[in-house]
Amino acid sequence: MKRMGTKLDQILTHTASEVAARKGVADIASMERQAAGHQPRGFAANLRRVAQDKPAVIAELKKASPSKGLIREDFQPVELALGLEAAGAAALSVLTDEAFFQGSLKNLEIASAAVKIPCLRKDFMVDPFQMLEARAHGADAILLIVAAHTDADLKLLRASARAYGLDVLCEVHDREELDRAVQIGCEAIGVNSRDLRDFSVHPETLVELVGAIPGDVVRVAESGIRSGDDMFRLRAAGYDAFLIGESLMRQPDPGAALAAMLGHTVPAGV
Repeated sequence: MKRMGTKLDQILTHTASEVAARKGVADIASMERQAAGHQPRGFAANLRRVAQDKPAVIAELKKASPSKGLIREDFQPVELALGLEAAGAAALSVLTDEAFFQGSLKNLEIASAAVKIPCLRKDFMVDPFQMLEARAHGADAILLIVAAHTDADLKLLRASARAYGLDVLCEVHDREELDRAVQIGCEAIGVNSRDLRDFSVHPETLVELVGAIPGDVVRVAESGIRSGDDMFRLRAAGYDAFLIGESLMRQPDPGAALAAMLGHTVPAGV
């Protein structure tokens, strides 16, 4: 891993310990059978399809974060997932980290089973075992944070995701990380405008980097997207998809908030 001396470093150390513990007691054969029962739904392909006509939103089910604490007290994964799908989300991102984001693999499993759109497992991926976990619990894609890994580790985790039929969203924060992401061949590259050292948001990073993302890769804007204006401005700059979490999760009705951002209403009876 690429050591950063930041909150990310602390999270990665804790995650590696937790994953090792789960792996040590896992029934791999049973998990493989469960994984085989889930057919990945084409995360990147669906984002690309939706983006032909409108902004492709990856709506994030996010209860809490290290920087903001509790974001949504009334957290009902199935209800949220259904509401966001009905509002026009192209995909879901489900936090599965328990210690820092109050997420869980169970949340991923039940949210994924409730919807037809693809689901991203949002976690700190440090071991190929997590790819098996992801597919077994209904994920169609996983996140790789480029800053967290050496190139060798990124290639190993990318290959493991591919072996399980999972797409990869590579998250980058600067040009050097972007160049590394391009080299390992991710289906989608997300530019996160949040600085991992102090969690401040720098929206200008999104505009600075989008032009360097190859045209055959789904371009995803992450962090700080709070309105339809933000989203449509970034779409004009070249982004295909938009990962939106906190600004939706803080709303009384996240589905209605997303529908308003996309400029249409939720179908009656949902």
